[in-house]
Amino acid sequence: APLSSRSFCPIGPGMLAPLLLCLLHSVVSLSLRRSPILAPVRAPRVLPYLAATQPLNLAVFSARPYMRTQMECWSAKFSSVKMIEASLSPVTASLANGCDAVCAFVNDDCGAETLEALAACGVGCVAMRCAGYDRVDLSMAESLGIVVLRVPAYSPHSVAEHAVALMMALNRQIVKASARVAQGNYALSGLVGFDMHGKTCGIIGTGLIGRCTAAILLGMGCRVLAYDPFPNQTARDMGIEYVELKELLASSRVISLHCPLTDETRHLINKHTISLLKPGAMIINTSRGGLLDTAAAVEGLDSRKIGALGMDVYEEEGGLFFTDSSITSDDLAGASTPEDWDPVLGALASRPNVLVTPHMAFLTADALEAIAEVTAENLAEFVASRHDQSLTFTNQVLP
Repeated sequence: APLSSRSFCPIGPGMLAPLLLCLLHSVVSLSLRRSPILAPVRAPRVLPYLAATQPLNLAVFSARPYMRTQMECWSAKFSSVKMIEASLSPVTASLANGCDAVCAFVNDDCGAETLEALAACGVGCVAMRCAGYDRVDLSMAESLGIVVLRVPAYSPHSVAEHAVALMMALNRQIVKASARVAQGNYALSGLVGFDMHGKTCGIIGTGLIGRCTAAILLGMGCRVLAYDPFPNQTARDMGIEYVELKELLASSRVISLHCPLTDETRHLINKHTISLLKPGAMIINTSRGGLLDTAAAVEGLDSRKIGALGMDVYEEEGGLFFTDSSITSDDLAGASTPEDWDPVLGALASRPNVLVTPHMAFLTADALEAIAEVTAENLAEFVASRHDQSLTFTNQVLP
């Protein structure tokens, strides 16, 4: 199932929100793009013992048109690259037959059944072109001798800027105001926002992305609180104040999630923690969908305990995000929704105080280039390891 060229429609009303978010990205990125304390320039790994074009047959799953620069990078570095539009699953794993490695994305199914099918095809490496790996059965991969690699960091600014873009779009009700103007409504009532300057914002998770988000907020004059089981001195030096989760929830006007999804963090924002919020608090999630209990969030929005919600991720996004299901409703003439329509997400997205984007916070040219380069370096190490088993992998993920 090779990737075919696509035709794209002219910009219409549905593209308005993404365009506004792009504009907001440009605004919030001006001050901190080159801050060395946040994200030092990454030096490429030097692998002098490898040839320019390396003997590797690679299958790239969930390939999309926006990945063209990545495809060019990998095609120049490896002897054979197969682009597959289908997502990786037990059903599609056989498409990697004859390949040494597969390149998978965040929502691809890398569970036990898929890994067994890949091993039967001769695949020895799963290279995730993302930071997350919660859909990979690491124990099964180890038992099958499949190396799992990932991209732990690419452009933390891209996600941080998107988080702040969601905050600003919701706070100043940009999408609602623009839709009104398009219909000839220039009234101001119902569009009141608040100054970010002087407000207390909470950051849950102070890794690179969390710190980048905090830096933007500090630059806007916010007080920034943080919760993280592993406090970071760099964060403290920036002016971030570490507090317990309960205090952060009760004190923050805006809360942004930037932690990984683990057994401990699943549904971190739930009915109980929502009850601790300052009334009307805004919640932003650009990290992992499972951090937020969607049903509890709906109740929080209904009670106005949550004043606004920005989501770039969704706990049931697997098989939904990165696809266009709007074109699959023709099996029922006159229907406006496809069979796999998610009524919960649809209802959320229709609220005027909720803004949902389709897991696109990472999607900048800078991040795509960094992801391509790190993935290529990861795969180059895999190639080298077949000749020297003493080599270790820089970005290997183990059980």
